[in-house]
Amino acid sequence: MPVFREVLAHAAAQPHRIAVRCGDTTRTYAQLARDAERARPDVKPGALVPLPDDDPVSQLTALLGADAAGAVPLATDPSWRPEHRRALLGPLPATVDGAVEYDLAWAGFTSGSTGRPRVVVRSRSSWTGSFAATDRLTGITADDTVLVPGSLSWSLTAFAAAHALAAGATVLLTGDWSLPGLRAALPAADVAHLVPHRLGAVLDARPRRLRTAVVGGAALGTALRERAADAGIGVVAYYGATELSFVAVDPDGSGLRPFDDVEIERRAGEVWVRSPWLAHGYLGDGGPLRRDDDGWATVGDLAHPGEPLVLRGRGDGAILTGGATVVPEDVEAVLAAVPGVASVVVVGLPHPELGQVVAAVVHGDGVRRAELEAAARAGLTPSQRPRRWLAVDELPRTSTGKPVRAPAAALTTRPLT
Repeated sequence: MPVFREVLAHAAAQPHRIAVRCGDTTRTYAQLARDAERARPDVKPGALVPLPDDDPVSQLTALLGADAAGAVPLATDPSWRPEHRRALLGPLPATVDGAVEYDLAWAGFTSGSTGRPRVVVRSRSSWTGSFAATDRLTGITADDTVLVPGSLSWSLTAFAAAHALAAGATVLLTGDWSLPGLRAALPAADVAHLVPHRLGAVLDARPRRLRTAVVGGAALGTALRERAADAGIGVVAYYGATELSFVAVDPDGSGLRPFDDVEIERRAGEVWVRSPWLAHGYLGDGGPLRRDDDGWATVGDLAHPGEPLVLRGRGDGAILTGGATVVPEDVEAVLAAVPGVASVVVVGLPHPELGQVVAAVVHGDGVRRAELEAAARAGLTPSQRPRRWLAVDELPRTSTGKPVRAPAAALTTRPLT
């Protein structure tokens, strides 16, 4: 079911209710429906439609217009440099194969993309079918104002905005995760979609109106949940992935349990999922999603045995930092091109708020940190850029000469200057 159809219904029933707000910009449901209809692209169903990235309201409006046309909207991140955006969009097809047959209507980037695109596509029902369960967990109704920070290129953000509009609520956008934007929007929010490292900042602001924080993207510590409870704010924490959608949820602090209609099993410590919420697959180059013949899928996340579900990282070495998934090979490819770099491995180091931070361990003569940072700014998204820079005299290697990533964090290193 198109989300645009829900917006039309709300526009008829409550035309003057504010549908979306971002800073000083507002649109009622009647205005949003009108603007989305005007933004409807003249394309065939199944066409891939990259959205404008000038401001969040225009992007959300264009997303709904593409949804109305039966096209597949694709949001990019305004923080991406033009050359990075061109590299991502250039290889993508104009039309998504099977879009009409499988009702594919949503597309978004995974967090780890650089020059090779990882665009995940999904059916409408893989999102909208889970709206009822999300209603029950979050308590969101048409009377609420729902804070949705971050870029709509994120699956987490796009889903949160679509769900709130389907519920008839007011969507409060910020466009990014900056603390000033978050703090400015908080006083009007009843519910906020957050990543764990921003929950602490929200609690520091002591919002009086906020009743529920929906937290995903990384593990939530007990201390943050307790702080929220002391402030009278309920926390609904969940685990999922762009490719898997919702997998498990913890609404009360008792631990992660399977989301509605989701089956979970562990295979050699790896989390496999079977559910109606799975994405269809990738456009362009593939990613970590794997499937079997019985409908089970995994992205390589690992978990400890037993119940409830306790995650322990990604089997392929992916780094989970502040709600973003960073693929080390993507970062290494950019840094390895810097003159003087003989070899480099990228690892995740523990961080009390972000879960992990990206660290680059570099081997090479005469390599300067300033040169590496310049390359990172030019070729990587903000979440991919290393926050720790370490130098090493030698990296361990496999029998084929490839640097070994796993022991790199335990090497004798020194800060890179």
